[in-house]
Amino acid sequence: MTDTTARIRELNLYRQYFDLVTAGDKTIEVRVKYPHLADLAVGDIIRFRIKGTDETYEVKVKRVTEYPDFEALLDGEGATNINPTATRDEQLVNIRTIYPPEKETLGALAIEIEQLQNCI
Repeated sequence: MTDTTARIRELNLYRQYFDLVTAGDKTIEVRVKYPHLADLAVGDIIRFRIKGTDETYEVKVKRVTEYPDFEALLDGEGATNINPTATRDEQLVNIRTIYPPEKETLGALAIEIEQLQNCI
């Protein structure tokens, strides 16, 4: 018998991105391919949390795609799916502010997400 229970991952998210996710406007989450995310899979649940608060929102992973860097990720996924309020170049600057160059060398993950019903 196999365990089909979805794994729940907790990830922090800045308020501006949290709001885009809860509104359904952000469908791709960008992360560095840290070892703890290497086995992230379709069907997993991500519980986004605004750091320092009790505010959370859960989404389901639809797809995980690995890219060598953030530029390739933005080009492959389309900037509007990641943040419809910023240009591609603005997003690249923002992402690299969050993740320094040595982190980007680990690889970049595009995580396609979908809202779960009755989340908020």
